Amino acid sequence: MLSRRNIRVKVMQTLYSMESTDFSTEEAGKVLENKIENTQELLTYIFDFLLSVCKYSDTYADQKAHKHLPTSEDLSVSVKIAENTLVTDVSNNPTFIKAVKKFKTENLIDINLVRKSFMDLIETETYKEYIAAPGREKVEEKKIIEFILDTAMLDNEDFNSDGEERFIYWDADMDAAIPLIKRVLSKPEATDFLELPDQQKMNFAHELLKTVQDKNDVLLELIKPKLKNWEADRIAVLDMILLKMGLSELMYFETIPTKVTLNEYIEIAKEYSTPKSGHFVNGILDNLLKDLEGQDKIHKKNFKGITN
Repeated sequence: MLSRRNIRVKVMQTLYSMESTDFSTEEAGKVLENKIENTQELLTYIFDFLLSVCKYSDTYADQKAHKHLPTSEDLSVSVKIAENTLVTDVSNNPTFIKAVKKFKTENLIDINLVRKSFMDLIETETYKEYIAAPGREKVEEKKIIEFILDTAMLDNEDFNSDGEERFIYWDADMDAAIPLIKRVLSKPEATDFLELPDQQKMNFAHELLKTVQDKNDVLLELIKPKLKNWEADRIAVLDMILLKMGLSELMYFETIPTKVTLNEYIEIAKEYSTPKSGHFVNGILDNLLKDLEGQDKIHKKNFKGITN
């Protein structure tokens, strides 16, 4: 499930998309939902690629066996990884099957990259130890899949470069997908690949987006005097968006503590905007908060459960 920070990033992405296009509230809401759905697509793609690498052992074994003069080694290529229990569980997961069809992830997968990933994999000692071990210990079945995810995919330059070409928000969506990947590894047969955030988080996402849209003039009127020597139109676009979002939360979201809001937008600015953005956003929001508190315009409720 997406965290509130992930939700904030999705709202940020939506507002960034709106910079060059005038969306209605309804249209913006649909864009936001599509961006949230992008995480589902990425999660499905990751596991479809993973399964393709594992199942490539069947193709490799078949190619070896059909050589003109196959050796005994050619005829004994292991296909153990293709029948890995976790691979089988994900493959049979009904929501994964639906997600693959919905997002057409097979069209995104580069078979040459799959082949290269597999060929690199079979040269590793970890893989050789896996296929040499008798039986299928649950711990070992999961361990080899985690190894493939780490070395052939998540920490692999070729995989990430390919992903960046296919997914416009690859890095941000990958951050959101990592916890979901871990959930799949824990419960491959039960994970819902098409699960949306709970209603509370979806409401938060839509309310935050709508508030920034509806209160844009008010927010700018408060922000501009704090920019000192900076012209509003020279501020990094993402920084201005984050300032509007952060100020919206401070003023209009009574159940979110001010400290949480400040910390969240500082971290998002550091990660997604310029190197100096964290310090800049922190300074402006902190200054705005002090003024608003002095004017008794910040009213927060003690609401357990809202922490980020």
